Amino acid sequence: MAAVGLILVACGSTVRSTPSPSTPIPGTSSPGASGPAAILPIPITSAFRVGDNRIVFTLTDSSGQKQVAGPDRTLSIGYHGPTGETIAPAPQVFIWAIEGVNGVYVGHATFPTAGAWRADFTTAAPGSAPETTTFGFDVRAKLEVVSPGDVAPSVDTPTLADVGGDVTKISTDTKPVKRFYETSEADALAARKPFVLVFATPKFCQSATCGPTLDKLKPVAAAHPEMTFINVEPYQLKDDGGQLQPVVDAQGAPVPVDATIAFKLSSEPYVFVVGADGIVSASFELVFSPAEIEAAIQQAEKTG
Repeated sequence: MAAVGLILVACGSTVRSTPSPSTPIPGTSSPGASGPAAILPIPITSAFRVGDNRIVFTLTDSSGQKQVAGPDRTLSIGYHGPTGETIAPAPQVFIWAIEGVNGVYVGHATFPTAGAWRADFTTAAPGSAPETTTFGFDVRAKLEVVSPGDVAPSVDTPTLADVGGDVTKISTDTKPVKRFYETSEADALAARKPFVLVFATPKFCQSATCGPTLDKLKPVAAAHPEMTFINVEPYQLKDDGGQLQPVVDAQGAPVPVDATIAFKLSSEPYVFVVGADGIVSASFELVFSPAEIEAAIQQAEKTG
């Protein structure tokens, strides 16, 4: 699992809802590939649940140290459940996490039951024969993090009105879009209109994608002036000599804000699309494509 760092170091950091280290949900086990394989699948999705799942994986070589995922390598995944359930193999879509550097494969799978599942990964590079690797993982009845189908919790997130219009007091984005800080999440819910909620801290996520997360969303937001977009810095911040710095706990870890705790995040960046009915209609952990967000917005707008 150390190979997860190939993406996670570049995609996000752990968020803790309490000062003590987080622990896995009882009764679950760590996923992993079985048997010798030239290609290893590495999960970017942190957990799987009964129902529809957005599945994100990357691929490494047998050492687990070199990423081999790329736009010219195909990947399909089929699934086998604990009581004989099967999901037919389906092609996955490659997207860049960091353009030209790190990439992942994205797909969807609907798991009907909880328990120990198996995934068969079939991948091929240009001019090479396909090879298949088996990967075991757990499907949970329900996830801790707020997920599609859940009611979005109502939280008063910071806005420009709280800081006299000075966006530098509530955002670590070097090129912030003020529109992303005009409305609190609670007010967006109360308005009963669809909105997009982003948890991203370009300066303190200890990664290279929090900034790109916002950058990917900016043109999408520009194309949807009718939609409310909200960015929340996931960690408590304080002014230190004119610079925003994170508030840390006794172990030196950044302290999450109320919204991070309410949405029960274990990683960031994270994007939620919420419908006019207050129900989360889509969510994106760590990595997404603008096309995915666009499709989710169009679906959410149908609830308006």
